[in-house]
Amino acid sequence: MKPATAPSALKVQAALGERFEVLEFDASTRTAADAAAVVGCTVAQIAKSLVFRAQGGRPVLVVASGIHRVEEKRIAALVGEPITRADANFVREATGFAIGGVPPVGHTTAPVVLIDEGLMGFGEIWAAAGTPNAVFRLTPADLVELTRGRVAAVALK
Repeated sequence: MKPATAPSALKVQAALGERFEVLEFDASTRTAADAAAVVGCTVAQIAKSLVFRAQGGRPVLVVASGIHRVEEKRIAALVGEPITRADANFVREATGFAIGGVPPVGHTTAPVVLIDEGLMGFGEIWAAAGTPNAVFRLTPADLVELTRGRVAAVALK
């Protein structure tokens, strides 16, 4: 573990400011299970970022607990229009980051943000920070503040 040095991770660090520290690891943090193993937390404490494309073309960022699969019909209902899974090109265009490193902050295009209510019960969570081996620690309240997102039931029941 070391402080951020990769350009994408430094971009996230700049967006976060001094209040948070982006950390890079030699091992992958691309998946929730990988990230949890590397940082030493439960998979549920990993805030995974999923990007969808609303029918009207706007990006929709869903930040979900690492143990939850999201219900796309619920997301569509919350957004008010149909959604589809975003491809890699759309994700990069909408967020400035590749799949596997999309942080819940620092986007050039402000997407609609929905936050899995399942993340709200933890004292701390970990989120992607720009590369497939960078993360940062925050609280659920920090996540809401940073994203200006809406907490909602997005997980499959």
